[in-house]
Amino acid sequence: MTDSTHHSAIDDAQGILFGAGMAAFGITILTHLGLVTGQTAGLAVLISYATGWGFGPVFFAINLPFYWLGYRRMGGRFVVKTFVAVALMSGLAMVLPRWLSFAALDPVLGAVLFGAISGAALLALFRHGASLGGVGIVALYLQDRTGFRAGWTQLAFDVCVFAAALTLRDAGTVAISALGALVVNLVIAVNHRRDRYIAA
Repeated sequence: MTDSTHHSAIDDAQGILFGAGMAAFGITILTHLGLVTGQTAGLAVLISYATGWGFGPVFFAINLPFYWLGYRRMGGRFVVKTFVAVALMSGLAMVLPRWLSFAALDPVLGAVLFGAISGAALLALFRHGASLGGVGIVALYLQDRTGFRAGWTQLAFDVCVFAAALTLRDAGTVAISALGALVVNLVIAVNHRRDRYIAA
């Protein structure tokens, strides 16, 4: 059986390009509908809504402080791959709205599509030893240092993001957004196996 945790440079390049591209597509759906999400991307979306700044530059800037922790926790290869993935996603999120539009897109369907696409994007990145940075790195670092479970850190952050979203969006929009975030987590929970897909 082939060891699926080892990939060539070409394998990694296409996997990271796919993951970053699909993540940017998911964000394009999300922001077109005025929805929100969790984690670092969710924080970037909220800042974008509140300030009018583009999601891409905000997401790229927010991730900058996390690379040192990523280096200490996951190593140099992981940080380089993650930096490339974040930069690609940020850039594509800036240009995709110019290349595609939606004549009609139901918010509930859009939330589910966002969740499925984003979940698949993250799985591709995980498989090739990358991520989209941010809160997940901090959660793993805190788990190593304090024993506090990474999942609880991420959940607490998401609760704060969605609570803040209520100041910018109505409760119905936030509820639909939560559906999208749930789909993302379900896709990852059902399909992700760390020993099978992570190779930093």
